[in-house]
Amino acid sequence: MSKSNVVITGGAGFLGSHLCDKFISEGFKVICVDNLITGNVNNISHLAGNEDFSFIKHDITNYIFLPGRIDYILHFASPASPIDYLKLPIQTLKVGSLGTHKVLGLAKEKGARMLLASTSEVYGDPDVHPQKEDYWGNVNPIGPRGVYDEAKRFAEAITMAYHRYHRLDTRIVRIFNTYGPRMRLDDGRALPAFVGQALRGEDLTVFGDGSQTRSFCYVSDLVDGIFKLLMSDEVEPVNIGNPAEITIKQFAEEVIKLTGTKSKICYKPLPVDDPKVRQPDISKARSLLGWSPKVGREDGLKITIDYFKKSLNRD
Repeated sequence: MSKSNVVITGGAGFLGSHLCDKFISEGFKVICVDNLITGNVNNISHLAGNEDFSFIKHDITNYIFLPGRIDYILHFASPASPIDYLKLPIQTLKVGSLGTHKVLGLAKEKGARMLLASTSEVYGDPDVHPQKEDYWGNVNPIGPRGVYDEAKRFAEAITMAYHRYHRLDTRIVRIFNTYGPRMRLDDGRALPAFVGQALRGEDLTVFGDGSQTRSFCYVSDLVDGIFKLLMSDEVEPVNIGNPAEITIKQFAEEVIKLTGTKSKICYKPLPVDDPKVRQPDISKARSLLGWSPKVGREDGLKITIDYFKKSLNRD
């Protein structure tokens, strides 16, 4: 029996590259598509020469033709950290709108099941805590972060439109803060920023008073949840994340302790529209997918810190 073919857009990125590994390990043939605007071929270099893996450098906001059968498409192409989407606002909007449209068109042509990578950012700065999938969000559409939030909200809307109008087989995952090897040290998110500063012996920069909360999910848990969602029958959005909530100040202190540095915490003004709380309600993932995170934050952080140490030594 021939292997199923899966296309992963943004496959050279942090999450995309881990998904490439997962699907190859599960016996799929993987076609990775990435324009490398924020992705990195080093994330997939270990797959070079694998007969079940191929890489295409392509901007999916342009028409894409792929010959042969395609069974699944995972749409993960997008700048995904504030430093990226504030630097690349137009590209972020285009990949969420035009790119999603092109991917849905490909899925329709091939009769493939398409999974959209959405985000907890669709909830904006939430008035509901923790965030459940039936919460519509509190987003500033014209703020600097709106380029990412609204791109993803549009992507969800067009995905559901294709599902309802064209009867396309679709899935939507709302991803909460995720961490692990292959994150970029300079991607501007709290975890790589803190770890990078600690490993360089610098003080850790906390924005605001550090009372804002985040929930961090280790990448292997997230990938497992995404795989289960893809193989499920659920067409409406599902939160995948770790509900263990921590303040940014506590998190900075945790990083200082685990890295053994003498760094202190310094405080800077909070960026515009920065969410004050972020915690997934994962009861839907638990009941429908039988999924919940397994990797504790300390264990996941130790692996991630070790990865960043090696990255800094290479640089």
